[in-house]
Amino acid sequence: MAMKIRLARGGSKKRPFYRIVAADSRMPRDGRYVEKLGTYNPLLPKDSEERVKMDMERVQYWLGEGAQVTDRVSRMLEAAGVVEKKERNNPEKAKPGKKALERIEEKAAKAAEAAEAAAEAAAAPAEEAPAEEAAAEE
Repeated sequence: MAMKIRLARGGSKKRPFYRIVAADSRMPRDGRYVEKLGTYNPLLPKDSEERVKMDMERVQYWLGEGAQVTDRVSRMLEAAGVVEKKERNNPEKAKPGKKALERIEEKAAKAAEAAEAAAEAAAAPAEEAPAEEAAAEE
């Protein structure tokens, strides 16, 4: 039986509240679990000690039994100092999405057109200027 320590959502619509549970990985997210290990209330401020509560002894027991920890719960355990911090790297995060790339390309195309138009406009008056000066002298 593959055990996971994960969040099970409770609470009403738009008011999330999570139980930290040890559950069989095949069970639904909010379904049957083996043991409740704590709670997580994301509506409370980050510095509140009521935000995340965990029974550390039981968490250690389940980790010893080979339970896998989900990413969100592992971050809570890292903050509590139970698990050593994992090195996370998501180089894709900094890259712009498809829509943003399309917008950048459109801007570049418009800027190039504007630069060409400006260059043509700058070239045209330079040719007309001597004729105007000649007219002014007469």
